[in-house]
Amino acid sequence: MSTAEPPAAEPGEHAISVRGLRQSYGDFEAVKGISFEVAKGELFALLGTNGAGKTTTVETLEGFRRPTAGTVRVLGSDPYGRPRELRERVDAVLQHSGLFPELTVAESIDLSRDLAADPMDRGAVLELTGLADKAGVQVRHLSGGQKRRLDLGLAVLSQPEVLFLDEPTTGMDPEARRATWSAVAELVERGMAVLLTTHHLEEAEFLADRLAIMHRGETRIEGTLREVVVEWGDRIAFRLPADVRFADLPELPGSTAAVEMRGGEAWVNYTVGGDDADGRAYRAMGPLLDWARQRGTALERLELRSASLEDVFLSVAEGAAEVVSGRPDAG
Repeated sequence: MSTAEPPAAEPGEHAISVRGLRQSYGDFEAVKGISFEVAKGELFALLGTNGAGKTTTVETLEGFRRPTAGTVRVLGSDPYGRPRELRERVDAVLQHSGLFPELTVAESIDLSRDLAADPMDRGAVLELTGLADKAGVQVRHLSGGQKRRLDLGLAVLSQPEVLFLDEPTTGMDPEARRATWSAVAELVERGMAVLLTTHHLEEAEFLADRLAIMHRGETRIEGTLREVVVEWGDRIAFRLPADVRFADLPELPGSTAAVEMRGGEAWVNYTVGGDDADGRAYRAMGPLLDWARQRGTALERLELRSASLEDVFLSVAEGAAEVVSGRPDAG
């Protein structure tokens, strides 16, 4: 058997490459020809509705499934079967923990260190995970969030070049979640390529350099956070005054208006579109305030914000977004 080292990646080579990936289970096609790439030192968030195909995609990249069609490459190699040349260079935090409940935190770290070629020091792992005060505690006595932090520590102590994170902060309190985000961001800054799946949209907003949203086996949206949300416009909202009918509302430049119920109250929502993402909300807000002053109407609880990732995600989930690369389909 050859013991030669795998060829070094060329400068600029993508750590993860997915080209036309299709995965079928009998007659059911779970993944329908998706493509994306993840560079070194980049975190790519793969989001999706339930049954979108993201778990199947990640399992394929982890080497547990052979593509029905298309190609996937991790560090330039086919990951199917978890070939030897990738084992020391790739790791994962899976949804289901493989921890041994009878071991202490320190013993769990030491066991994983014994299996790694160039592991981090135990102290560095404890600091990274914020578990230094739990070093002598058995895993069975950790909270769910603490177990997830230990999962992360065991995955990164081998200092992999590629890391898969599947719902890594499930069960964590907000403080622990934020600390974990900072730890992951530091790993990315050091050059690690990370593929993240999460249901916490705030997590993707905080961490992702780029992201994609899948729905029914297809990639509907891909791009940076700004590229993704800018096409969904800005939002102006206020509580509908008692003496104002919907027909009385002014037309604002580049905007559409709707009324929705919030806690039993009617609210006006303007969606402000247009190519000038930096100035469009300002141009719409001026006429609205002029209209309110002329009528002597107070716009109570007035809000102005950009579209959020949640707005985009819900549009995809509701089937209202047929988009690719951050732009609505013109067809």
